[in-house]
Amino acid sequence: MRFGLGLALALASCVAGAGAADVEALAKEVASCGWLVFTAHPAEIGGGALIANPAARGQADLYLGRPNGSGLRNITNTKDYTEYGGRFSHDGKRLLYFRIPSSKLISHDQWGAMGELVIANPDGSNPVVQGKEGQFPWAAWGPDDTQIACLRKREGRITVHDLATKRIVKEFPNLGIYQQLGWSPDGKRFCGTANVAGHQWNIVSIDLAKRSLTLLTRALNCTPDWFQDDPDRVLYSNRTPGMTPRLGLMVNSYGFTVLMQATADGKSRTLVYGALNKHVYFGCTSPDSKYAVFADDPNDGFIVGELRLVRLADTPIIAPKPPFPELKERCPIARDGPVLDLKLPNGAPLRGFEPHWTYAEIGGK
Repeated sequence: MRFGLGLALALASCVAGAGAADVEALAKEVASCGWLVFTAHPAEIGGGALIANPAARGQADLYLGRPNGSGLRNITNTKDYTEYGGRFSHDGKRLLYFRIPSSKLISHDQWGAMGELVIANPDGSNPVVQGKEGQFPWAAWGPDDTQIACLRKREGRITVHDLATKRIVKEFPNLGIYQQLGWSPDGKRFCGTANVAGHQWNIVSIDLAKRSLTLLTRALNCTPDWFQDDPDRVLYSNRTPGMTPRLGLMVNSYGFTVLMQATADGKSRTLVYGALNKHVYFGCTSPDSKYAVFADDPNDGFIVGELRLVRLADTPIIAPKPPFPELKERCPIARDGPVLDLKLPNGAPLRGFEPHWTYAEIGGK
């Protein structure tokens, strides 16, 4: 992993450690900044405790919550289905998500190719199934919320559908993208995880006008998402083996996953957040791209992880405990916070999958 130094001067004065007062200020700052939607297990939320065995967690539902973790409410609350992959429309008036029978498990990597597409009101009311299982894989909102783009890996194409009629109005070659499709807020680019020249796990962008590919970053990368108000930046996860020989052969050969950002021209890559012994995924920015929310877990391939939030102006951040000197050496300008750990009312960690953020106010049930 090579980190760009474009932020060095801007952040040089922010290296000092962050304390409890800084975290409390961040929590107050975001408390009324719209809503997060994410998938969680009612057994964990209702029980107020983490359930270590994934099979014992049961089915999962979509939840709304304030960005500080307060105001939690289950907005699907079904026993027959697991709902996941929630994405608010740009105007915050609709919610797109997928559902699978509760007997099935969400795939960490392939969730967008599973299940039925559903579009509902942002509070989960009036859910309307849009087609058969797998009919709209990796559906992503278009810039004006009247279209969705779908990634069809087997067919080697990306199709754009008019949402009212479901008809294909445009199509593009997928240029190697095989999962995790995103459509830029200005509508000019797609991003995704791609196979480039026989190498998987690359983050790329596709220029729709030129139908050309730009490699943003190579190696073990996934879960890309556009900054919500910036069509020139992508948030993604990166795992780099070989950074920690002091931790033993097995740990060192696998590595840890950190949250990164890259420019859409492929010329800059910088650290956002990293923590020793953790794998960081599902990064999403606030609608004004001032904050990022994500999840982490000690195990790679997890479905729900502990949700955390940072102010992007404070990044890059490396969690101070336990120390991660190898990452600090690669990114010496990184500081140690503030990082807001989202909690349940009893203080237990709030765990979720694929969070998304809107500043729209949501009423309803």
